[in-house]
Amino acid sequence: MGDRHLGGGKTVYTLLFSVALALLALLSDAQGRTDRARTREETGAGPLRRVKRGWVWNQFFVLEEYTGLEPLYIGKLHSDMDLGDGSIKYILSGDGAGTTFTIDDSTGDIHAIKRLDREVKAQYMLRAQAWNRLTNRPLEPESEFIVKIQDINDNEPKFLDGPYQATIPEMSSIGTEVIRLTATDADDPTYGNSARVVYSILQGQPYFSVEPKSGIVRVSLGGMDREVRENYSVVIQAKDMGGQLGGLAGTTVVNITLSDVNDNPPMFDQSKRPRRHSLYQMSVPESAPVGSVVGRIRAKDRDIGINAEMTYSIIDGDGRDTFDISTDPTHLFGIITIKKPLNFESKASYTLKIEGANTHLDHRFLDKGPFSHVTIVHVSVEDVDEPPEFDSAVYYMEVPENAEVGMVIKTISARDPDAANNSIRYSIDRTSDLGKYFYIDITSGSLMTVLPLDREEITWHNITILAMEMNNPNMIGSLSVAVKILDVNDNAPMLPEYFETSVCETAKAGQRVQTVAAVDPDDPLGGHHFYYSLAPEAANNPNFTLRDNQDNTAWILTRRGGWSQQDQAVYYLPIFISDGEQPVQTSTSTLTIRVCSCDGEGKVMSCNAEAYHLPASLSRGALIAILACIFVLLVMILLMLSLRSQRKKPFLHDVEDNVHENIVRYDDEGGGEEDTEAFDIAAMWNPREAHLVGKQRQDMLPEIESLSRYVPLACVGGPGRSCGGGDSNVHGYVLSKLLEADLDSCAPPYDSLQTYAYEGEGSVADSLSSLQSSCSNTDHEYDYLNNWGPRFKKLAEMYGVLETKSPPMW
Repeated sequence: MGDRHLGGGKTVYTLLFSVALALLALLSDAQGRTDRARTREETGAGPLRRVKRGWVWNQFFVLEEYTGLEPLYIGKLHSDMDLGDGSIKYILSGDGAGTTFTIDDSTGDIHAIKRLDREVKAQYMLRAQAWNRLTNRPLEPESEFIVKIQDINDNEPKFLDGPYQATIPEMSSIGTEVIRLTATDADDPTYGNSARVVYSILQGQPYFSVEPKSGIVRVSLGGMDREVRENYSVVIQAKDMGGQLGGLAGTTVVNITLSDVNDNPPMFDQSKRPRRHSLYQMSVPESAPVGSVVGRIRAKDRDIGINAEMTYSIIDGDGRDTFDISTDPTHLFGIITIKKPLNFESKASYTLKIEGANTHLDHRFLDKGPFSHVTIVHVSVEDVDEPPEFDSAVYYMEVPENAEVGMVIKTISARDPDAANNSIRYSIDRTSDLGKYFYIDITSGSLMTVLPLDREEITWHNITILAMEMNNPNMIGSLSVAVKILDVNDNAPMLPEYFETSVCETAKAGQRVQTVAAVDPDDPLGGHHFYYSLAPEAANNPNFTLRDNQDNTAWILTRRGGWSQQDQAVYYLPIFISDGEQPVQTSTSTLTIRVCSCDGEGKVMSCNAEAYHLPASLSRGALIAILACIFVLLVMILLMLSLRSQRKKPFLHDVEDNVHENIVRYDDEGGGEEDTEAFDIAAMWNPREAHLVGKQRQDMLPEIESLSRYVPLACVGGPGRSCGGGDSNVHGYVLSKLLEADLDSCAPPYDSLQTYAYEGEGSVADSLSSLQSSCSNTDHEYDYLNNWGPRFKKLAEMYGVLETKSPPMW
């Protein structure tokens, strides 16, 4: 194709050569002369003479998308000054010169060395000039020419925004516009039919169609139902060359969705026929509180969105006053709730007639209605073991504070609401009556007081009464009882404690000393009314008088002048106070009045009478010295007492002297009954005449006097009146003391050895000392210590074998 066009191009250029020269001569003769003259001057040539311009000149045309192996020949440039001797050099510049286009500098042949695409660049502006090879100077001015790229049908139509989404309402009529499509062809629309596009539908019949020239997609089938089919995929083709054979084509997809309209009436699930009433079965316990949800119902609608929204109402039934229905936030379900308390014993079932209707109607489809449906709801009330119920929700009582203990305030009544009607037992929640002021009879419910009531201590008592079923202790009802304690005039008015005032020494007769006001914890309805007077014993005192102001206050006035601290520093004035309530309460309060020295303005300076007895010459430094001496004397006295106490050794001062579990040590042994120097043996035989000589033990009470409780009087007579010998008396004494020690669990020390000074060689009990134990190498048997009772238990554990069960001593 390129070779053929190139040959024709050379012919065209030759034929047009004379025409081009003529036009150039006519249009730019003057300019040509000037250019040539300037050229001659620059090159140093001879005198100016007219040169005939000899370019083979015109626009160059070339087809795009050349696919040959050789460079594409575009045209030839030639100047009249070119004699063919090679002295002329052609130079090409401008768009694509050297990269897209090349020129043979000797012959002027122009070639395209790259593939040309009109859709990328439709034309190129180039400049050509002839130069002298020898002088390297231009022979002619530079001139422009255009290379235009001729279009071929090499681009198919394209849908730039595809795939497309479109939505139309269901049941749309035939011819309803769905969407307008536009395909773009990159070919030249001014050259042939390469860019003339025709539209057609490849997929989507018979539901939709497309207009061939405008590309508008329209509905071609009426009555399309969204509930049957919601989405459609339509394929549209755009073909150039006017749709003729050989044209290029492009396709796109249009996804069409049918939007919903309210063309379907609602219907409850339980009914298979829209005009027939359905039936719901529900149940609810009687203990359910007001506002509880009983159940949900729904009238289904094949439509969606706002076209399926419902509103529900109870239109009939014996439960329309007991139950209520509302629409949930989705506007799809009806929520049945309790409107009034339920009672199985009163009514066990209810019937509700409920209507569900669409909220948004489409008047175009009213003939498909009615857009509402009715259902029947049967609600069964379940029996529940309920706690006892009181005859009132709350009790309010008023009790005077002087009510007698045991007085019945109120009889509380509760009953079992169930059919069984079980017996009720009453009690008080002790967390509400911590002081235990009240008591309630367990069977009758009589509420009474058990402690005196005092309004000034507690004005209100808020207690909780519990009622429990006898057969089911888990069923407990509660009731709040508010008890207000009414005031009784049981407190006398009196002045505040430690009420004290002062009178100046310069006070005159009739001068007010103090205004007194009594306080009374009672709270009478008409307010307090106090009456003041001096006590009878002080009514005629010469010093002070009292004036009742009749406003619950009184003035204390002086009756004389000439007050002096030296005469009397303090006065005690008894004031008699009574209230105006019944029963009348009275009291006598004492007002302490001190005589004080005051300044000229009546301000108290001193109320201490002793201050006037101090000598005037005694300075503050002397007072400090006296106090310092007193302090030194006190320190010396304390120091002497401390030193004296350290000289006395206490009875128990060390752990070693603790009498518990210690053995008393001694260094000499008595001579037994033969030793008459250590003690008076007569005291042993006649305990009644024995007297304790010397210091007694500090940790034990005297025990010698207790001997007479165990030694018979007949056996402690004078000489010659024996009861079996002296040994038996000593033996009896020891046994008596042992018995006394065993019975007395509090006598100290508990586990220590006690010496009775009856040991020695002549004693029947033999020696108990361990001083001579080293003279014998034989082992001693200490098992007999078990027979000596609890006092010797510790020794028995240390030296002998402790018997677990010792036989009694008596």
